[in-house]
Formats: sequence, structure tokens, C-alpha cells
Amino acid sequence: MATLAVMALTARLGLWQVDRGDQKRALQATLDDRARLPELPGAALAVTAADAEVQHARHVRVTGEWMPDATLFLENRQMNGQPGFFVVTPLRLAGHADAVLVQRGWAPRDLMDRTRVPAVPTPAGPVEVLARVAPPPGRLYDFGGAAETGPIRQNVDLAALSSELRQPLRPLSLVQLEGSPAAQGDGLRRAWPAPAADSSKHDGYAFQWFALCAVTALLYAWFQLVRPRLPRRAA
Repeated sequence: MATLAVMALTARLGLWQVDRGDQKRALQATLDDRARLPELPGAALAVTAADAEVQHARHVRVTGEWMPDATLFLENRQMNGQPGFFVVTPLRLAGHADAVLVQRGWAPRDLMDRTRVPAVPTPAGPVEVLARVAPPPGRLYDFGGAAETGPIRQNVDLAALSSELRQPLRPLSLVQLEGSPAAQGDGLRRAWPAPAADSSKHDGYAFQWFALCAVTALLYAWFQLVRPRLPRRAA
């Protein structure tokens, strides 16, 4: 009974991981399809979280003005294996009272002075941003757990940042792309990875659970069925 219970549990967990992998592959297909759609006009950029979710991976072109004093440098971010910062700046949208957080690009860190941030040109006046709609910047584990202040931060929370700046922010972020008019001359790198749902890890987990199920069955067969029937050696 114990063997059957373990086999049933591990087989069920394996099937659950297979299902999760199928869901991720379906999501990946959806993201790929969205990326091939025509650009969204700036006026169509989502205002609610629900609308933002269905726009993820779409390309959009918006106009507005940078809020340079609100530029943040998210540390411990890598691009092509190099440590550095993701440079993010809110863009106050033209014709609207709110703003959207733009992941403008990546910059290397000064390894001699970790408190020094790169000088990133941020022009005044209207700019045009070509970008990909994305969730807010991914969060890294925060060992301190305390609220962050200053230009260098580990993570950024849109609700907290909106309250700090006293500026409404859209419930999404924009990942600025190469060729964006607002990116010219800023010196930032934009070798962003394509949006990925990462189904491969679920395939790996499924294999582990199915393998454990098979090992349980083999051990039972050996110790309960095969070994007792083997001739015993004389003492």
C-alpha cells in the first residue's frame, strides 16, 4: 500500500508538471504571436492591470517627456553575462496626467566605486519611445527587506514609486527597443532577451517525478518479488 501511494503521488506530480509545461508552451506561442502584430498606437496603451496583461510583448510607440529626477538604477542586473544596472525612467505621457515606467537600457557598474552611477543623457522636451510592453522589472531577492530610497535600488514597486513621486503610473513597464528615437545617443545597451515562458524547467521536473515513480516500482519488484525467490547462499 505504501508503494502504491508513493507511485500514485509521484505519477500525479509528474502529470501536473507536464500540464504546467503545456500551459507555458501555449503562453509562449501567444507571446510570439503578439510580438508579430503591428505596433500599438500610444493612445491604446493599457490603463488597467487586466488590459496590460493582454498587451505584454506587443510593440508600442508613445510620446511624452522624461522625468529625469526620477531615474533609477536597478543593481545586480546582467546583460550578456556582465553585471550592471537597468536604467529606468518614468515617461510622462503626452496628453495624459499619468506616466509609464520605461526600462531604457543597461549600463555597466563602476567596479571601483559601487555608489557611482553612470551619466545617462536624458533630453528635456517631448521624446518618442519605441518599446515592448512588459510587466514591471523583475524582482530580485531582497535580503534586507527594507524600503529602498535613492537612485540605486535592488527592486522597484510601481505602487510605492507612484506614491513616492506623487505621480500616477500605468500598471506595466515599457522595454525600450533599438531604433527608438528616444534612445539615440544615450549610450545604453539594449540586448534584451525575448519574452520567454520557460517551459523547459517543467519538463525537467516531470522527468524527475516519473523517474522516482519508476524507481519505486523497481525497488518494490526487487525486494518483494525477485529477491525472496533467489536461492540463498549456504552459510
